[in-house]
Amino acid sequence: MAHPRPTGIPPSPTGPGPNRPLGRRALLPGVAAAGLALLLPALAVAWGLRPAPAGAQGSAGPTLRIGAIPDQKPEKLNRLYGEVARELERQLKVPVRYVPVVDYTAAVSAFRTGNLDLVWFGGLTGVQARLQRPGAKLLAQRDIDAAFRSVFIANRRSGLRPITSLPGLSALRGRRFTFGSESSTSGRLMPQFFLAKAGVRPSDFAGGAAGFSGSHDATIALVQSGAYEAGAVNQQVWTTSLIEGKADPQKVIALWRTPPYPDYQWLAQPDLDQRFGKGFSNRLQNAILSWRSSDPQQKRILALFGAQRFVKGDPKRYSQIEQVGRQIGMIR
Repeated sequence: MAHPRPTGIPPSPTGPGPNRPLGRRALLPGVAAAGLALLLPALAVAWGLRPAPAGAQGSAGPTLRIGAIPDQKPEKLNRLYGEVARELERQLKVPVRYVPVVDYTAAVSAFRTGNLDLVWFGGLTGVQARLQRPGAKLLAQRDIDAAFRSVFIANRRSGLRPITSLPGLSALRGRRFTFGSESSTSGRLMPQFFLAKAGVRPSDFAGGAAGFSGSHDATIALVQSGAYEAGAVNQQVWTTSLIEGKADPQKVIALWRTPPYPDYQWLAQPDLDQRFGKGFSNRLQNAILSWRSSDPQQKRILALFGAQRFVKGDPKRYSQIEQVGRQIGMIR
């Protein structure tokens, strides 16, 4: 069930967009070749293909483009990051736009090429992005990200029962098993790491390989339906799904929770001060760290993130994530 890996921001369904080539019909017939040379760079800036040079952004200034790994359903992501964009725009007094991406790989690629300025990454994708974009700044993580966990879940009809210790994961041999996204820290990287410690390889699952659902929501739905007997998901999404009734405890159960590890993070481009003005990166970080439930708008954002607040993160704490990523070939 692996999904293809497009490497860019998805094109707009109609009309020119950030990833749609400019066609001749988009221009007036009488525009000369010399005029094209002047017009195309301006359109490239307007459509987000590249940032405008300093002093050439116009009165509104440059737009802060934010993105996120698509680890949940698009409707929830659109709601969450729409709220984040509005709040950052209010606090920072600059235009802010949420730019969806099609998969985890596309989020890393868009950050590497400079098409996204601020991205909510997972542990693995954050490490990948920092390695590919030297100087990128880890601004913040949620209070729950310093000690995050994954949950192994199972369909009740599978006959699998809760596991009390790591060696018990050996019960998953020969089962139909799915991870989330191939690049997910909590849905693939760390679950595969702990499976390996229990002596279980991906080739040990039914059919000789694990599946990849693409997101945590999809993993829960597929295990609950019986399409897969078991899977691994983000603990926060699992808990929220139970509370919201999307996960039915009569059909799907938690088998085992992993030991803690660092996970999600806000990562910013290294050149934001050059584009938005001296001290902008610090202002952006302070804005995110200031969010509190006493403010109605910020309370909605924190609730959607499943957090009480954001705290500063330490890149050094993700060294284990990098090590595991290299072990399974996700970082080269």
